[in-house]
Amino acid sequence: MKITTKCIHGSSKKYDTTGAVSVPIFQTATFTHPGVEQSTGYDYSRLQNPTREHLENLLATLEGGVDALAFSSGMSATSAFMEMFSPGDHIIASDDLYGGSIRLFEHISGKNGILVSFVNTSDIKQIENAMRLQTKAVFVETPTNPMLQVADIAAVARFASAHGILFAVDNTFLTPYFQQPLALGADVVIHSGTKYLGGHNDTLAGFLVTSRNDISEKLRFIQKTTGACLSPFDSWLLIRGIKTLAVRLRQQEKTALLLAKWLQSHPRVKAVHYIGLDSHPSYELSKTQASGFGGMISFNVENEAIARQILENVCLIGYAESLGGVETLITYPYLQTHADVPEEQRRAKGINKTLLRLSVGLEDANDLIEDLDKAFSP
Repeated sequence: MKITTKCIHGSSKKYDTTGAVSVPIFQTATFTHPGVEQSTGYDYSRLQNPTREHLENLLATLEGGVDALAFSSGMSATSAFMEMFSPGDHIIASDDLYGGSIRLFEHISGKNGILVSFVNTSDIKQIENAMRLQTKAVFVETPTNPMLQVADIAAVARFASAHGILFAVDNTFLTPYFQQPLALGADVVIHSGTKYLGGHNDTLAGFLVTSRNDISEKLRFIQKTTGACLSPFDSWLLIRGIKTLAVRLRQQEKTALLLAKWLQSHPRVKAVHYIGLDSHPSYELSKTQASGFGGMISFNVENEAIARQILENVCLIGYAESLGGVETLITYPYLQTHADVPEEQRRAKGINKTLLRLSVGLEDANDLIEDLDKAFSP
């Protein structure tokens, strides 16, 4: 079965006898028992709910994992992953992560005694040099947010395997439709399901998918204990969103390439970061480990005044955080997604006052170009 079909039919378990095409929303907190020490297979919705189970089976199928767990947000999924570690453990992580992940690692994980070293994970040498006796995992976001750096997933997987440590990949930007890290050797895949998987900017969700039964067992215990599971209705919204994942991503990628090329030609744009451009340093690597380039673009303009002018004058494009939905959104990472990162660190990563991030939606490319063109010269 091809992945486009799996997005629609990837979870085949049936939950009713009515012939309903859409999986039912089991909006219940608890389930009655047929008798003492008997169960229908469902006891309490924090442990499992049929609607969430359908979604989790679907994600496991799409990512090629043995299990998937759905959480109430991407950050709750990442937080659950970090509960696998103990005080004194060391993690190597991408230095160009989503700002919320950096905040979690530095302020919550750090408080709990877990040490995190941030390196450019597109350079395997930097990962190797960061290795310690206490290192327990490598955490990679690829492509990264917002600078779109790309890690060699297979190379990092070989490194992690050789050292007996875990390898986790945040696959939010490309999704399993374009990239499947488990097949390249990763142990865990993380998603903010709020983004492309949901696809409509209408709900929060997160996922952990694993290729290993031992990890699945640990994560199931963590989820049922900490309780940040996805609700039945939000699970249904994600199931609905994933049905159109393939067609959305292909169109968003097509439009993103047109916009990236238009931005490259604009006299007030100084740099365009899009992995689908053959000028991107990881263009060739991306072609070997992914089947597409996605719909995310970051670009630098001449100065801060132009950046603010664009944000205040776009009309069709929404000035808002988040990404991956059918609506095109523009974000100012310096003041929004990475505002909690110390300024020195932001500037070192290229996250400055001239950088804008564009999440390309499903509008007509010409309409988006016209909107941006007017915002450049209101």
